[in-house]
Amino acid sequence: MAEGLLAGDTALVTGAASGIGHGIAAALAREGARLVLADVEAARGEEVAAAVRASGGDARFLAADLAAPGVPARLLASTLEALGSLSILVHSASPRRLEADTVAMVSDETWDRMLAVNLRAGFQLGRDAGKHMREQGIRGRMLYLTSLHAESPRNLPHYSAAKAGETMVMKELARAFGPHGILVNAIAPGAIPGGGFDAKLAGVERLTRCTSLGRLGTPDDIAGMALALLCDRFSAYVTGATVVVDGGLALHNWIEPPAL
Repeated sequence: MAEGLLAGDTALVTGAASGIGHGIAAALAREGARLVLADVEAARGEEVAAAVRASGGDARFLAADLAAPGVPARLLASTLEALGSLSILVHSASPRRLEADTVAMVSDETWDRMLAVNLRAGFQLGRDAGKHMREQGIRGRMLYLTSLHAESPRNLPHYSAAKAGETMVMKELARAFGPHGILVNAIAPGAIPGGGFDAKLAGVERLTRCTSLGRLGTPDDIAGMALALLCDRFSAYVTGATVVVDGGLALHNWIEPPAL
């Protein structure tokens, strides 16, 4: 699997044990990138890395709870030790969200963990990966998985606030590192079952009716756009941008306000 669009690249993918992170990791491996996969779910993460290797890819797994102070720095250090250098960062990690965690119900602990993983860890990883790329003369790429709800309410204030902040972190990193040839972008997915999103609880039929293409998305739908944004052949002049991949969901007002 040495040949491919990303042959010679090295990548760290957080949130790689399931859902969108898993889909992106598998796509990067198919295109020849050498990978470090990170997630808080160690057993599933090891399975994903083993599956990549069984398919001829190069991947290893590192367990990491990115909500804990100091863990992002240690993860990046371990990644550089394993890969030698880093040219791609994908930050897909995010705590599982529950529909019950509305404005009136979300706990301070849940709020803090959501912001710690998405926002604090996302900034620390991007800052330190960008410094490494700049110092090594690597024209690297970073990709953040944000949300449609960075700009519209979701009834989950901790999630919307985290993704709004993560979007601005992406833009700040893009502005700071752009002069060094480092591209930083984001994908805002629509309704993609798996990982942190439970489509059954949100209402599969209603979501499907509110999606212009008439179906929910899959991790592969997101992975295809991720490849485009992480490959200079397709996006060498794109930075600081959020690409919406939602099947037309944002064209519909599908969320009812919470009952307080």
